[in-house]
Amino acid sequence: MIKSAYIHIPFCEHICHYCDFNKMFLKGQPVEEYLHMLRKEMQLTLKQAPTDQLMTIYVGGGTPTSLDEKQLVSLCEAIEEELPFDREKVEYTFEANPGDLSLEKLNVLKQAGVNRISFGVQSFDRDLLKKIGRTHEPEDVFDSIEKARKVGFGNITIDLMYGLPGQTKEQFHHSLQQAFSLDLPHYSSYSLIIEPKTVFYNMMQKNKLHLPSQDLEAEMYEMLMEEMDKHGLNHYEISNFAKVGFESRHNTTYWNNDYYYGFGAGAHSYVNGERIANYGPLKKYIEPLHMNELPRMSVHAVPLNERMEEEMFLGLRKAEGVSFLTFEKRYNHDAKIVFGEQINTLLERGLVEIENDVIKLTHQGKLLGNEVFQSFIGID
Repeated sequence: MIKSAYIHIPFCEHICHYCDFNKMFLKGQPVEEYLHMLRKEMQLTLKQAPTDQLMTIYVGGGTPTSLDEKQLVSLCEAIEEELPFDREKVEYTFEANPGDLSLEKLNVLKQAGVNRISFGVQSFDRDLLKKIGRTHEPEDVFDSIEKARKVGFGNITIDLMYGLPGQTKEQFHHSLQQAFSLDLPHYSSYSLIIEPKTVFYNMMQKNKLHLPSQDLEAEMYEMLMEEMDKHGLNHYEISNFAKVGFESRHNTTYWNNDYYYGFGAGAHSYVNGERIANYGPLKKYIEPLHMNELPRMSVHAVPLNERMEEEMFLGLRKAEGVSFLTFEKRYNHDAKIVFGEQINTLLERGLVEIENDVIKLTHQGKLLGNEVFQSFIGID
């Protein structure tokens, strides 16, 4: 049964230099029509692949809170009227940029049943924020979180980035200390990955992007883990840290390789054994829905070998690792046989360990996580 839904709002008031998500400038876009078609996609999808009750809803982007109050009300009404969920049981998250959330917008979200806010902070260094294309100031973070708390939001998370152009270890340490001063229940922290079709990618092609060395980036990650541990935050996933009980239930759906809906332009779903990608351009997304057809760009029936690969490289992101018993129950195959060669190599290199029939990353494995995950992809 499908227990999670992701809803994509592709509109932004500015475009960050590192972002490769499906997005477009808000100005001049047919926002109301998009929200209407989003509702229609929910209706058509639930008719085709129904569920009894969602346990997580995540509204991301783009910047969902770039919508005005009336548009936010319209979006939240569509979600509540078309998707089955219990306000008392659901984890309902909205992404937001610091500085663009008024008390009025926060009240709209609170009244709609939203109970978790995720702020894209990235850094508390003013110069770095400008360098990566962010428009908020460090002070906006404190102001936005104070407003969110005033309205009644307790479950708040922020994203931080490291490995940014010209970033020093000292700058990242300062951002971490500022983040801890907020005393939040959850933090995410990712290294910068240069993706095609981004400003940074174009700069890199012209040799104009000066990134920290791999060794320095590894030092930043080690410092991140040490500081999070020092502040009592559980390192429950390779890039995520939380107080007990505040782990992201929505993202855990992905790491558990469970099914989820994806609604909106450019959104991805994993439903009943199929990975589905929606059209990204607004016109291509909207046109099929006008004819009561789903805006699917591609549908991929995931074969058994791919599902097993995904189970390994997604599951190893979690601190709890992958249970061989659960794997066998789910796929009727022994992971130690299917991936025997890969597992033995990783054990020899000290990147994974096996305890109580569970495989998980070692400390060194966390530092070389992408290398570990890659080893499970494309196995015949």
